[in-house]
Amino acid sequence: MWGGADFLGGLLSRSRKAYAVVAGSQACGLVAIGVVAVATGAWHGSVSWLGWSVLAGLVGASGLIAFYTALGCGTMGVVSPIAALGAVVPVLLGLAQGESLRPLVLAGLVLALLGVVAASGPELSGGAGARPVVLAAVAGVCFGLALVFIERGAQTNAVMTMTGMRAASVTLFLVAALAMRTTGALTVRDIGPLAAVGVADVGANLLFALATQQGLLSVTAVLGSLYPVVTVLLARTVLHERLRVLQQVGVVAALAGVVLVSAG
Repeated sequence: MWGGADFLGGLLSRSRKAYAVVAGSQACGLVAIGVVAVATGAWHGSVSWLGWSVLAGLVGASGLIAFYTALGCGTMGVVSPIAALGAVVPVLLGLAQGESLRPLVLAGLVLALLGVVAASGPELSGGAGARPVVLAAVAGVCFGLALVFIERGAQTNAVMTMTGMRAASVTLFLVAALAMRTTGALTVRDIGPLAAVGVADVGANLLFALATQQGLLSVTAVLGSLYPVVTVLLARTVLHERLRVLQQVGVVAALAGVVLVSAG
């Protein structure tokens, strides 16, 4: 779901302002997760998730702006793996907090990360310069921090963490839009694609939040970082981007990493 959302969001950002794409998709995501929150009664109970959700919303939205901008001006196969390596942030924090990994799991995590890089084809020689690379790196750090904040909030309430996260990001964009007196030139025809991006993104975040309730943060973060494989395959199918031998090897390595993690 992350891979599909990022592909479509990056595609839209080639003809629309990145902040407008993020703002519109986040608003759609808020509506979707709001319906889930009401339907499931998740809004009852403790609100200790609130602070974590606000932090996740702010850094997550900032990361998406940087990421979609990078996807719009750079090569998806270069941008995606750099941003995906933000998964290293929660891995390091998880290990620092005492999470222990079996050798087989650790080997699988390393192989999966290497596979993500190779599958996305980070051949910088034919890229669009340093700008998309720097933006992707910024996005990766933001994404890594957002994953940590999501995990913290999910310990209390996963659905409301997502709801608060989207409410914080949408509020941020509304304030920014009023300050700049601009809407980003979105049209009615953009609602469908933006809704698809927003629902897929918030759905992926919710699945990640639920996964952290069942397993280690360091493991779930790396498995979630496999999304560039989907982005690369969509770019190959829709945009006819060439899948190089290195990328093919990376896909196999990423899947092998998942097998090792599951086996461990």
